[in-house]
Amino acid sequence: MGEILRVEKINKTYGKNNVLNNIDFSINEGEVHCVVGENGAGKSTLIKILSGAVSPSSGKIVTKQKRYTSLDPSLGIKLGIAAIYQDIELIDVLTVADNIFLGSEKSKSLSIVDEASQEIASKKLLDKLKIDIDPSVLVQDLSVAQKQTLQIVKALHSECKVLIMDEPTSSLGIDETKALMSMIRELKSQGIGIIYISHYLDEIFEIGDRITVLKDGDYVGTYEASEVTVEQIVRKMVGRDAALFYQREAIQKQKGELQVKNFSWGKTVKDVSFSVSEGEIFGIGGMVGAGRTELAHLIYGIEKKDKGSLILNGEKISIKSPKQAIMNGVCLITEDRKTEALFMDRSAIENIAIVSNQMNGGFLIDSKNERTLFDDMVDKLNIILTGPEQVVGNLSGGNQQKTVIARWLLSDCKVLIFDEPTKGVDVGAREEIYKLIVDLAKQGKIIIMISSDMPELMSMSDRIGIMREGKMTHIVKDKKEEELLEYFLGVV
Repeated sequence: MGEILRVEKINKTYGKNNVLNNIDFSINEGEVHCVVGENGAGKSTLIKILSGAVSPSSGKIVTKQKRYTSLDPSLGIKLGIAAIYQDIELIDVLTVADNIFLGSEKSKSLSIVDEASQEIASKKLLDKLKIDIDPSVLVQDLSVAQKQTLQIVKALHSECKVLIMDEPTSSLGIDETKALMSMIRELKSQGIGIIYISHYLDEIFEIGDRITVLKDGDYVGTYEASEVTVEQIVRKMVGRDAALFYQREAIQKQKGELQVKNFSWGKTVKDVSFSVSEGEIFGIGGMVGAGRTELAHLIYGIEKKDKGSLILNGEKISIKSPKQAIMNGVCLITEDRKTEALFMDRSAIENIAIVSNQMNGGFLIDSKNERTLFDDMVDKLNIILTGPEQVVGNLSGGNQQKTVIARWLLSDCKVLIFDEPTKGVDVGAREEIYKLIVDLAKQGKIIIMISSDMPELMSMSDRIGIMREGKMTHIVKDKKEEELLEYFLGVV
């Protein structure tokens, strides 16, 4: 088998954050090369560099023809590299055939697409791959599994030599996953190189030839799948410096508590129940796509649950919207602060005071009181800015996050849900946020903390709820990192 693609000493930096550090990687003809690592290991960034969606900061991308410092999507396609991401990228209002030929349409003239020819050619390709999908139906009428399959067909139509698959079975059932595994074997037999990313280690060992492990942006190594075990791969994924773990004080739990009972929402959140006491930090962990953020959205009223109830300090509360959540003392520090929390082109004082101004009612803002509250929060949280009128979009990531937290502290909420509280935050600001969360717990607040950062999750949480495939499978305490990751991956 000849080598199709290789990267040498690839680095990617965003500001001061090193996402990838000197990564070496290659893919051969007819090979399934699997890439594994915890959340945040750098897997997605690597495949975006390979497909041309992201440019590396340094390093080389090598093909049989040439060495490149970076690719772009059109060059990637020209080189035969196709990527299928977890989020399906098809146009629902077009037919199957239209999606397959999108960008390379057959035409009767300059302005008229030859629909009949496209459907005939699509049918031949689908039949060759033994896929039973009518090329004339609209994509919106296909199942999730059929859409996933169609993405592969579209890539093969472009005569790809390297097919990158990012968590392709995350939305598939058992039978659909088996069908996909069969298709991958068929593609492999045709000499196509497949880069396969998945946190399902049973899939990795079923179809993988080689396994590359990434950890915190670093290259750990590449191993023949036949020469390592699941347990060995897990150990290679979690090795970490103990200095990364935050040392926090223990806090005495209080009598009050939040009970989450039987929360369900379609196939995303399935009958989840847990309770959190006042003064407790309850962590929620799991791999990407496990349903963690969706659970938070249900509790906060962003999404409408199918069933479930909330009991706060012995009283059942009804939350059908974020406004009702706030009125009941429940707040959410969202993962995506830039699009879901902050008004990026507005001032710091407006962002901090908006909830308290709304809760106080009336048509007029008490500017003097607003400024007093603002100054108190800036001092309390050590928010670094030039003044109350500074535009929030010009603050650092850590100060933006503290601005969001300040908003909710002014609302005097009882339950705080932190979704990825230190995402995009530098090391110094991280410790300040950790101290703040601990102080809130000491005040008797109920804290739910979702995190993909394993050291953060382990060092900050009193207990950890494990989410997998929409279910809370375990609630654990005092587990080692390797043991915790095995729960995340479903190894135990």
